[in-house]
Amino acid sequence: MRSSVLSNPQLPPIFDHTPKAIVSDFLFAEFPVNTFLENIAINAIGTLFVTSYEDGIIYEISPTGQQREFARVDGKTAGIAFDKEGNLLVSGATSQGVSAVFRVAQSGVETLVTIADAIFLNGMTHLMDDRYLIADSYLGAIWEFNATQKSAKVWLEHDLLDRRSLENPIPAVNGLKIFQGILYASNTQYQHLVRIPISSDGNPGTPEIFVQNANIDDFAFDVQGNLYGTTHIYNSVVRIASDGTITTIAAVEQGMTGSTALAFGRTEGDRTSIYVTTNGGMSLPPKTGVQPAKVVRLEVGVEGLAVTP
Repeated sequence: MRSSVLSNPQLPPIFDHTPKAIVSDFLFAEFPVNTFLENIAINAIGTLFVTSYEDGIIYEISPTGQQREFARVDGKTAGIAFDKEGNLLVSGATSQGVSAVFRVAQSGVETLVTIADAIFLNGMTHLMDDRYLIADSYLGAIWEFNATQKSAKVWLEHDLLDRRSLENPIPAVNGLKIFQGILYASNTQYQHLVRIPISSDGNPGTPEIFVQNANIDDFAFDVQGNLYGTTHIYNSVVRIASDGTITTIAAVEQGMTGSTALAFGRTEGDRTSIYVTTNGGMSLPPKTGVQPAKVVRLEVGVEGLAVTP
């Protein structure tokens, strides 16, 4: 059975013949219609932190599903990661539209750096020490941010990270994750995943395409090397094996309308679960209209990689 989005004439039918192995789902949290949940990070005690892109809010969701506004940035929030003290690093933009990285802690929000040459800061991942990588979805580049020096520089700019069309609003390089010394980057506009070797001193090697015809927004790895990716406007979550084989594990019926990001649980009770954020279809509304934004827990049965700052 196909999800309704796969018949949408606006979209190439790239997942029409993808095998399905649907997993069990549980609605963990829900937010009002037109809430653009964008990214997610989970700490060691199981607390979820979720960015709401358009209003700059970072939500905190307890392990029991209780939610509250943790902080609010005067601007927009996209990528999210933990620093070595357990505070949040958030990529986004100021209220003036200048790309920036913020530190979010119990004590408040601090702008660590503004990057005038950046266009659209998006997914973020830890590289090594106090160094982090941030996708710039419209520049076609990856920035390196140093949390100690509060500085940023271009880590890599490459055609495989760039946009196919400047008029197309869909992000190019988008999600970033490291697995076994290789950086994986999704290019959503080109619908492919890219592999970038990382040297021992943290510099990039030559990028190459890993998977084509896969509309991936954000993603995470399990310990076996399977990649779990949100497909955003395709309203699903897919599992991509190390050989590139793609399987759909959740669709509209499991609450995946507008799936934007995901992360593995980190406690004894949810290490084999992923938490998926959605925007309810804001980017490409379904015929029934935009739905409430959600955080949905999916039981995938394989433990995820540990998240370390």
